[in-house]
Amino acid sequence: MYYGKTFKTYEELKEAIEKYIYYYNHKRIKRKLAGMSPVQ
Repeated sequence: MYYGKTFKTYEELKEAIEKYIYYYNHKRIKRKLAGMSPVQ
C-alpha cells in the first residue's frame, strides 16, 4: 500500500490511510460480491 513512501507529517499519513479505506470500502469491486463493492 505505502511501501517505500515517506510521509512528512502525521496528518499526511492519516489522510492517505483514510483515502485508502474509503476506496477499499466504496470503490473496489469484488468478484465474490458479483461485481459490487463491500458497502453495496
